[in-house]
Amino acid sequence: MGKLFKCIKPYWKSVIGIVLILFIQAYCDLSLPGYTSDIVNVGIQQGGVDDQVPQQIAAEDMEKILLFVSEDDQSTVMEAYEEDDRMYDVKAYILKESVSRNEEQMKDLTEILAEPMMLTAGFESNSDTTQKMQEQIMANIPDGMLPADATMFDVMQILPKEQKTQMLNQINEQMKDLPSTITDQAAISYVKTVYDRLGMDMDQMQIHYLLMTGGKMLALALLGMIASVFVGLMASRVGASAGRDLRGGVFRKVVGFSNGEFDKFSTASLITRSTNDIQQIQMLLVMLLRMVLYAPILALGGVYKVFTTNADMSWIIGLAVVLVMLVVIVLFTVVMPKFKILQSLVDKLNLVTREILTGLDVIRAFSTEKHEEKRFDLANQDLTKTNLFVNRAMTFMMPVMMLLMNGVSVLIVWVGAHGVDEGSMQVGDMMAFIQYAMQIIMGFLMLCMISIMLPRAAVAAGRVDEVITSETLIHDPKEPGRLPKDGKGEVKFDHVSFRYPGAEEDVLHDISFTAKPGETTAIIGSTGSGKSTLINLIPRFYDVTEGKLTIDGINVSAITQHDLRDKLGYVPQKGVLFSGTIASNILYGNEHGGEGEMKRAAEIAQAAEFINEKNAGYESAIAQGGSNVSGGQKQRLSIARAVAKHPDVFIFDDSFSALDYKTDVTLRRALKEQTAESTVIIVAQRISTILHAEQIIVLDDGEIAGIGTHRELLHNCEVYQQIATSQLSEAEIAKDLEQAKQPENHVKKGGE
Repeated sequence: MGKLFKCIKPYWKSVIGIVLILFIQAYCDLSLPGYTSDIVNVGIQQGGVDDQVPQQIAAEDMEKILLFVSEDDQSTVMEAYEEDDRMYDVKAYILKESVSRNEEQMKDLTEILAEPMMLTAGFESNSDTTQKMQEQIMANIPDGMLPADATMFDVMQILPKEQKTQMLNQINEQMKDLPSTITDQAAISYVKTVYDRLGMDMDQMQIHYLLMTGGKMLALALLGMIASVFVGLMASRVGASAGRDLRGGVFRKVVGFSNGEFDKFSTASLITRSTNDIQQIQMLLVMLLRMVLYAPILALGGVYKVFTTNADMSWIIGLAVVLVMLVVIVLFTVVMPKFKILQSLVDKLNLVTREILTGLDVIRAFSTEKHEEKRFDLANQDLTKTNLFVNRAMTFMMPVMMLLMNGVSVLIVWVGAHGVDEGSMQVGDMMAFIQYAMQIIMGFLMLCMISIMLPRAAVAAGRVDEVITSETLIHDPKEPGRLPKDGKGEVKFDHVSFRYPGAEEDVLHDISFTAKPGETTAIIGSTGSGKSTLINLIPRFYDVTEGKLTIDGINVSAITQHDLRDKLGYVPQKGVLFSGTIASNILYGNEHGGEGEMKRAAEIAQAAEFINEKNAGYESAIAQGGSNVSGGQKQRLSIARAVAKHPDVFIFDDSFSALDYKTDVTLRRALKEQTAESTVIIVAQRISTILHAEQIIVLDDGEIAGIGTHRELLHNCEVYQQIATSQLSEAEIAKDLEQAKQPENHVKKGGE
C-alpha cells in the first residue's frame, strides 16, 4: 500500500484539492436526506409551518395560551412580542425580529409555549384527554359558581393563583411522559390554527415552503454534481500523470540496465510491468482518489447525521457494518491468494505469446503448431481460470451487499413504523434515516469494491517498484575522467577476468591483448568460448570482474558511459533496425549527418544497390525490427549505421555471417579504406572473414589459446588449426603453413 501512496506523493497538492472538493460533495449528499425529511414532515404534514412558536398570533389566542403559563413565564412571553393593530383585522401580537433571530430565546419560548399550546388546542377541540381533565377540574368547583356552558378557559380565569399553580403542576406531571414529537406536532398544529384565524393563506405558505426547500435541494444536487465532475477530472489527471511518470521512470531505468539486469528481468516481464501493471496502478489511483477518500467522509458524515436524526435505531447501522465487514473478511480470505499469482500468470502468457510470434517461422518449419497451441492454451487457461475465480468472487459480493442494503431498509421501515405509530418518530425522519443508512453502507460498499482491486494493484506496484528501485550494476563514476582529445581508440585488455553475477566460475580468465588503431583485431573460437562476452565488456554492457580494460590509456569505468560509447561503432551479432526509414536508421548514431555521409556509409556497407532499387530509396519505410528486409540487408544497414557515426573503435560482433562470400569480400575491402585510422575489432565464425587481420585472438573455454596472424596461428595454435581444418581446403592450409615456416614469422602465445 505504501508503494501506491508513493506514486501519489508528487501530486499532494492535487490530492488536497480533491479532498476539499470531496467534503463539499459529501456535504451536498448528506444534506439532501434532511431536506427530504423536511418536505415530508413540514411541507406535507405540517402545511409548510416549521415554527413551534407562532410568529403572529391574535390577542384572543394569546390570552388563552397565557392561561396555562406560569406568571413568571408570562412576562417572558409578552416581552418577546409586540402589539400590532394594523396588519390584521383583529388585535394581534407579532414576534420581535430580534427574538426570532436569537436561538436561545426561541428555545426558551418553545419550552414555555409547547405544552400550553397543546392544552389550548385540546380544550378547543374537546379531545378525549382534555375533556377528562376538564371534568376532573369542574368536579372540584362548587355548583352555581360557573354558568352551565362555561369552558375550561373560563375556569382558568376565575381560579385563585395558588389553585391555578397547583392545577398546572398536576397537568405538567400528567404530560411529562408524552413523547416530545407529540408535543411538538400538537404545538405546530395549533400554530397553523392561529395563522388561519388571522386570515393568512395557508395554501400559499405550504407552496412557498415546498418551492424554497425543493429549490435548495436542486441547488445542492447541482453543486454535488459539479463537485463530482471536478473530482473525477482531477483524479483522472493525477492517475494519468502518475501512470505517465511511472512508465517514464521504468523506461529510463530499463534503458540504463546492464546486461546483468536484463538477465534478471525477462523482456516479457518488463513489457508486462510497463503496460499491464502500470495500468492496474493507474486505475486504482483514480478509484482511490475518487472513491476510497470519499467513502469514509460519506460514512462518518452519515453516522453523525444518523445520531442527529434518531439515535434509537443506530443499532441497525452497527449491525449492517458488522455484516459488511464479515463479507469482506471472507472474500479476502478466499481471493487474496489468487491475486498473488495473477500477475505472474500474465507474465507467463506474454512470454509464451512472444516466443511463439517471434519463432513462428521455425514452428511452421518443424510442424509444431499443435504443440505450441497446446502450450499457449495451457497458459491462457491458467490465467482465465484465475480471472474467472476473482471475477466470480466480485460478482458474488455485489448481490450480497444489495441483500444487506435491502434487508437494512426493511428493518428500518419495520422498526420505524412502530416508532411512527407510537408517536416517537415522524415519517420524514424515518425516510431520512433510511437514506443515511444507505449512504453509510454505500461507503463501506465502495471500500469493499476497492478492496478487490487493491491486492492486484499492490502486487503490480511492487513489481514496478522492483524495477525502479533495482540496483544497476553499471554506474558512471561520481567524478568522471576524460578521454584524451588526441586519442585514436587503442583498446587494451590487461589481465581481464569476468564472471556473470551469481556465477561460480569465470567466463573469461586472464585476457590480455591490445587492439591498436589502424589495425584489425579478430576474435575467433568455438561456440561458447566467450567471444561475444569479451566484446560486451568494451562498451560496458558488463563490467570486468578482475583486471583492467582501457581505451587510450583510460580505464573505461573511470569515464561516463556516454563518453565511452560515443567513441564506439557497435554492430551486434543480430542486426537491429528501428521503425522509421532507411535514412533514419543509417544516421541513427549521427543525427546531424548529411546526405553525403549517409550515402557514403551505405556504399561502404554494400547497401546502396538494394536501397536504390526501392521506389522511395533512402526514404523507404523500415518496419518494426526490420521485418521487411532480409537478414543480409539488415546486417548491411547495421554496418552502415556504424560507419556513418565515424567512431574511433569499430566493433563487429559476427556481423558478416548473413553475407555471401562476394559481398563479404567487397564490404571488407571498402571497410578497410574507411577504417584505416580506426581500431577494428571483429568477432567472426568464418576464417575467410579474418584472414588478413593484423591480429587474431583465439579463445578456448574463456582463455586465450593463441595470438597472431592467420599463418602464424596455423603453425603454432592447435585450436586454430582445428577451426581452419573444418573451413579451409587442404591445399589452402598447406600453402599457408609453408609461408608460416619463413624465418621472419613468429608466434605470440597466451598474449605474450
